Amino acid sequence: MKKRLLFVLVSFFALMTTASAQQKTTLSANIEGYKRSKVFFDCMQTPLISQEFHTNPGEEHIYSFDCEGLVWMNINGNTGVILQPGDSLHVGIVYEGKNAKVEYSGSERAVNNNRLVKSIENLKRSLRYKEQLLGCAALDIKPKSRIDDSRVLLEKAKALIEKSPASAEAKNYVMAMIEYHVYMSFVEYPVMYASVRGVPVEEQEIGDYWSIMDGYVVREDAESMNCSEYASFLMRYCFYLNEKAAKVKGEEYAMPTVMEDMYKEIAACYDGAPRDFVLYTLLRNFILNGREIERADVLYKDYVEKYNSNAFYKSILDMLMQ
Repeated sequence: MKKRLLFVLVSFFALMTTASAQQKTTLSANIEGYKRSKVFFDCMQTPLISQEFHTNPGEEHIYSFDCEGLVWMNINGNTGVILQPGDSLHVGIVYEGKNAKVEYSGSERAVNNNRLVKSIENLKRSLRYKEQLLGCAALDIKPKSRIDDSRVLLEKAKALIEKSPASAEAKNYVMAMIEYHVYMSFVEYPVMYASVRGVPVEEQEIGDYWSIMDGYVVREDAESMNCSEYASFLMRYCFYLNEKAAKVKGEEYAMPTVMEDMYKEIAACYDGAPRDFVLYTLLRNFILNGREIERADVLYKDYVEKYNSNAFYKSILDMLMQ
């Protein structure tokens, strides 16, 4: 009887150990042509997942960590990869001047997910689609051209995503990033171009600026609600909607520039998961900025009491507020 009990206990702990090991997520990389002294792995979702290594030519850099959901990891700030719990991904990077050749190997899901990421990057490159809107304005790319290019990007990206064997979670995250680029081009670029180039929005030949987002449905899936770029779009979209409502009433509108006013408008604009996510992102970014952190304390308490339901968001803010 004792031997049987011992066998059961040993088997139980072996299974638990195996399950725990299977849940570890591993990112490794070999990097060639890199000129800096350290290699960095940084997670966009949490500062708790990060690692740095001394640059040793030919050495494989390996980092294993726990994560509860999909994460986006930046390697040296310019090569992004998607990882899900339990994934194992190896990235081979060869730097050639400003460009980098990237290859993937590892678990099937991780490779498929990141091949989708790479195919989207290749699509943007083939379309000569610039990611920085201010750079577009500096090059005098007309808003009509930018919006047309963005529509092409959206349709072609949807086709790539539909055909990809990537996971549903990865597809959600990639789509959120695409929507950030496309819809920021719709709502922000005409205004930016008017400011930089002195051409009023009404004279940019883009049609009715105030109907350009008609029919848009805000994403609420878990992966989009962890995509920082999508949060940036949702902030800007909120102010666009508020300015549109003010114009209908014949009222003046000034986009908020201080955190407290932004918080108030976002809290009134959204509900449920999007509100939770955007308010969290606003507070997190303000705290990470490192100035007047005490201003965040009152809003943090209000957020936790009224709007927060995502335990992960709260855990990050709790850590940052310490």
